Amino acid sequence: MFKRLKIKKNDLVTVVSGEHKGKQGRVIEVDRKTDRVLVEGVNLVTRHRKPSAQNPQGGIEKKEAGIHISNVMVVDTKGGVTRVGRRRNSEGKLERYSKKSGEALK
Repeated sequence: MFKRLKIKKNDLVTVVSGEHKGKQGRVIEVDRKTDRVLVEGVNLVTRHRKPSAQNPQGGIEKKEAGIHISNVMVVDTKGGVTRVGRRRNSEGKLERYSKKSGEALK
């Protein structure tokens, strides 16, 4: 059984602590087992690839590495970072909302 996390794929997030503090990007992937997220353009690492059938040229490639989920926060519609809550909307369905502005998050 995995934990229910507040951050989902395609959320716009800001890094709030660590080496990449202040950078923004979209969440590419969420790993619920290790509580890490991949954020587009943040925490890039360099991989040296040997030539192979899929990549005959080989070479150096940059790709995103994981950031712990506690180091990122969701950006709400007004542009600031916010905590995320869950509530029932008027149709009775659960929705995520911004704790700062009270508006629903998509």
